[in-house]
Amino acid sequence: MRIDLATAPGSQERPNEDWVSASAPASGGGVLVALDGVTPPAGDDGCVHGVPWFTARLGGRLTELSGSRRDMPLDRILAEAVRATAEAHGDTCDLSHVRTPQATVVVVRWDEGYVEHLVLSDSVLLLQAPGGGVTAVLDDRLDRVPREVLRSVAATDALRNAEGGFFTAAADPAVAARAVTGRTPRARVRAVAALTDGASRWTDTFGEGDWAECLAVLRKEGAEGLIGRVRAIESDPSRPSARHKRHDDASAVYAEL
Repeated sequence: MRIDLATAPGSQERPNEDWVSASAPASGGGVLVALDGVTPPAGDDGCVHGVPWFTARLGGRLTELSGSRRDMPLDRILAEAVRATAEAHGDTCDLSHVRTPQATVVVVRWDEGYVEHLVLSDSVLLLQAPGGGVTAVLDDRLDRVPREVLRSVAATDALRNAEGGFFTAAADPAVAARAVTGRTPRARVRAVAALTDGASRWTDTFGEGDWAECLAVLRKEGAEGLIGRVRAIESDPSRPSARHKRHDDASAVYAEL
């Protein structure tokens, strides 16, 4: 088994709000976790800790539970991780605030029988079959929101973790039911990768290659190689900025099973 991961901040002036991990539990198999912390608009978000604090705790709990509680499906693990993280700062912070710290989530877990997955919001999971075909597992609810709507803080807040809008892991464990989940027989998966949107933009924003070509870059050049390619494109003055940020926190984790 080969596992490779990397993460890079979008700016040296701000902390990296992404969080990635990989583990190979003693019981066998493995776990990948990738979180993309949601940068709140300037102003109050009701929390004294900040997004990096939140993603570290949520990611750590997800990694531990995914490896140690094989009897729990991934949506229940996400619910428990959200609950425990909320409990850790519920006495000091206003968790009812619409912009309370939150994150996108990708979790992949495998054993000798199956590869399980969970995706919430706009990070990307890639599954490669033994024959080389690549399937992208996506939660596209945020992509369905018109860009002009997302330019308004008030309009975005009204859609955040709301029916008809989009969902992220924040303080309500019930959001786990909104995640895209599934499992695939282990024999039908050769490799997996999880990408935050700062890394997946190589394909979904800049169109430098399809998902199979993106996975090929990860296999040949590693996670750092893919992120380096993204940074080179972003730094080209002839290319327009991606979405609302020229550079974003970028993380990738790749595993050959």
